[in-house]
Amino acid sequence: MTKKKYTFIDLFAGAGGLSEGFVRAGFSPIAHVEMDKYACDTLRTRSSYHYLSAINKLEIYKKYLIEKKEGENGQKLWDQVPPHVTDSVIQDSISSSTIETIFQRIDLLKGEDNVDLIIGGPPCQAYSIVGRSRMGKTVESDPRNELYKFYVQFIKRYNPQMFVFENVLGLFSAKKGKPLSNLKELIDEIGYEMQMQVQNASEHGVLQKRQRVIIVGWRKNSVNSKGKKYSYPNLKGENNNYSVMKDLFSDLPTRKAGEGCLTKAVSYTKSLDEMAYLKKSSIRNDFFDFTTQHIARPHNLNDREIYCLAIKQFLEKGKQLDYSKLPAHLQTHNNKKSFLDRYSVVNPNGCSHTVVAHISKDGHYYIYPTPNPTIENVRSITVREAARLQSFPDDYYFEGSRGAAFKQIGNAVPVLLAYKIAQEIKKQL
Repeated sequence: MTKKKYTFIDLFAGAGGLSEGFVRAGFSPIAHVEMDKYACDTLRTRSSYHYLSAINKLEIYKKYLIEKKEGENGQKLWDQVPPHVTDSVIQDSISSSTIETIFQRIDLLKGEDNVDLIIGGPPCQAYSIVGRSRMGKTVESDPRNELYKFYVQFIKRYNPQMFVFENVLGLFSAKKGKPLSNLKELIDEIGYEMQMQVQNASEHGVLQKRQRVIIVGWRKNSVNSKGKKYSYPNLKGENNNYSVMKDLFSDLPTRKAGEGCLTKAVSYTKSLDEMAYLKKSSIRNDFFDFTTQHIARPHNLNDREIYCLAIKQFLEKGKQLDYSKLPAHLQTHNNKKSFLDRYSVVNPNGCSHTVVAHISKDGHYYIYPTPNPTIENVRSITVREAARLQSFPDDYYFEGSRGAAFKQIGNAVPVLLAYKIAQEIKKQL
């Protein structure tokens, strides 16, 4: 008899982008482990969504979104699902002092079930090139450098058939490659082999150029039920002929800086039939005739003047702004030697550049490509637009403040990339 649902544990789960792709492919989560409070709230809300969807009671979730008030967490929704649904989210940092307790909680959640898969990406600020340049010398002693070792301990304990480990390209060069070679050794010691490839999300249906290292591992010499050996999933690149403005943003109502609400339902300006990409990618669906969190940041006059210049230059010449070449009265930063691309426009005619967690600090790197820009109508992208760039479905709700939502989105794995990986792994299992 074939097993109906393959199970997984999601470590360093964030807001659940990786998990969402695996659930979409038919996998079933046993536990999500994450330290950030707001990301955990988002995971509880999404777990509730999936539970209600499975029992055909999505009206409850719809009502929750429509009635939600700013400043409220998801308790009103969580109270309407069985406790085991939200208990699957374990809010804790993974360390030598917490790992045993986390193991105990997962053991209770899984009961007699096997763990088929472990997925997740340890936080990568300490490996990212930008993170390293911002943190300077302190990066060497950052405890996040060592988190991959705990990931290996979970594999050793739960003995999954396969694992998926996602990280930034800086993993190759961090500490002269020591963490990566150490990871390979540890994986080998516990009886697994692994392979890695750099994947660009834009080659897998995402409207964003986002390169990440995807490591996949499996038990040595093990075979699936058909007697086949496991291998790195066959992630064939596909042509992406869609563009951000026409195919991703154009059905959302216009916003000026500071406009929108974190919680109110927002009606679409075009039917789903007019939005081929949104339909194909499942970002929009037939059940929800609205989305939420289409809220834009406020911006001061100085920044809006810069946005205007940046958009005009990009639309006319296809070039991003060089901060050091701005008129003197607009240059408020003392640093005129590095981060000269700190004001960047999202490309309306193709894929966006990479969305990162810094979007929670300001929106300068993600300027909305307003046609005919003026001081009055320019802005940075909204929370919902950022979520769409990461291919999150429009019914995904990010709990917490606007800044917390941006941070969760910037740290996520794009859902469509995760879905593609999950589909290929499922074929092997």
